[in-house]
Amino acid sequence: MDRFLTIGDEVASALAARKPVVALETTILSHGMPYPRNLETANDVERIVREAGAVPATIAILGGRIRVGLTAAELERVGTAKDVLKLSRADLPYALAAGKDGATTVAATMICAHLAGIRVFATGGIGGVHRGFERTMDVSADLEELARTPVVVVCAGAKALLDLPRTLELLETLGVPAIAYGSDEFPAFWSRQSGLRAPLRLDSPAEIARFANVKRDLGLTGATLIVNPIPEPDEIPSTEMARHIEIAVSEAQKAGVSGKAVTPWLLDRILQSTGGKSLEANVALVKNNARLAALIAAERGL
Repeated sequence: MDRFLTIGDEVASALAARKPVVALETTILSHGMPYPRNLETANDVERIVREAGAVPATIAILGGRIRVGLTAAELERVGTAKDVLKLSRADLPYALAAGKDGATTVAATMICAHLAGIRVFATGGIGGVHRGFERTMDVSADLEELARTPVVVVCAGAKALLDLPRTLELLETLGVPAIAYGSDEFPAFWSRQSGLRAPLRLDSPAEIARFANVKRDLGLTGATLIVNPIPEPDEIPSTEMARHIEIAVSEAQKAGVSGKAVTPWLLDRILQSTGGKSLEANVALVKNNARLAALIAAERGL
């Protein structure tokens, strides 16, 4: 993989010494938050991972190479450039072959983390089955990647603007264990509650690490998905969020927004309609997930 992969010195040293490492994505940085809040959050998340006892490995594609463990200058490059691609499994090889810069989605970050030998990854929320699936057939590549790539993924659930019941159903079909951390309910990103029961529940980082190790030892493919509810003081109640989401989805349909543009468009519209509250919640849940991921990575065997 030397043709494609550059691992930063800090991350490489940690991996060689079998110290805990947490992979972090960059789509949040390039497409999910406005400048300069995106860079502030990225730096805060790396600090939180370190404070919890692990080494952060933020991942992006720069100049056609996979970079695992970005420098401050590289973080700023991803967070300020206007032509950074949003990469998933299908277009990751294109960015490498064409020498492009790209931010990694959940799926692409999982692939790159696995190539680098990193077993734990923290993100905001996963993609899923989009509303109106019966018309558009729009399903995030994240779900298929979760069925393929053996990484522990810590998130705050699937983004609430998706079809959550169908997303949970497809995760089950694909054999992806969806484990709620300290809760019996599947969280809805900005909200702690979705009205959907979580398939599985575990209550400590040690239990999660034990589960992931047993899954690996059985030779089962795919990820261990940990859904970590946003802290209660930071959440936007699901009834309140539902109103904002319905308006945004309706406007997106009228505007003809489709494909990869849908999620960033909806997030921006929801940011406006919530008066910035959705961004504050997003920042809080990403930090919360990073902390839990670091604690999981620090457990023996991971």
